[in-house]
Order: sequence, then C-alpha cells, then structure tokens
Amino acid sequence: MKLHVRATPNARSDAIVGWEDDPRAGRVLRVRITAPPVEGKANTALREFLAKTLGVSKSSVVLDKGGSSRFKTFTVPDAAAGQLETPLG
Repeated sequence: MKLHVRATPNARSDAIVGWEDDPRAGRVLRVRITAPPVEGKANTALREFLAKTLGVSKSSVVLDKGGSSRFKTFTVPDAAAGQLETPLG
C-alpha cells in the first residue's frame, strides 16, 4: 500500500502527529523526525521510524517519491494497513 507522509525534520522527538488533509498532497500522515535533512539522514530515520511503528522490517518500507521534499510516498506492506486506520503514536 502507498503511504503519503509529510515529514518535519529537526524535531525534538520522533513522533506521529496524525492524519491531515493537505490541498497539495491529499490525505497525509504527519511525522516529526529528530534527524536533520542532510545527506538523506532524515529519510533514513523516517523509514526506520515507520518500520518500527508499523511492526515491519526496515527493508519492507520503501521510499518511492519525495527524497528531497517534505511530502514523501512510501510503499508499506498491506498487512500494516490495519494499524493505519487507528491512531498511531
């Protein structure tokens, strides 16, 4: 399944803020990450955080689009989709 994320790097702590409707990207999951947006560190930290939160392996969370943007699209296993219906964090 495709997961649309709005990432905020340089946060105080890693956290899922919740779902929001964005006029540019549609329905997105807002996530804060402590890593800086330098040399892909925030993307790596975001992928690892999503994998841990969803209870799947890091290799099963793949960044498809948005490597240098706040709005990112990840592919996650369909088995994790049920966890996205309930509040995360």
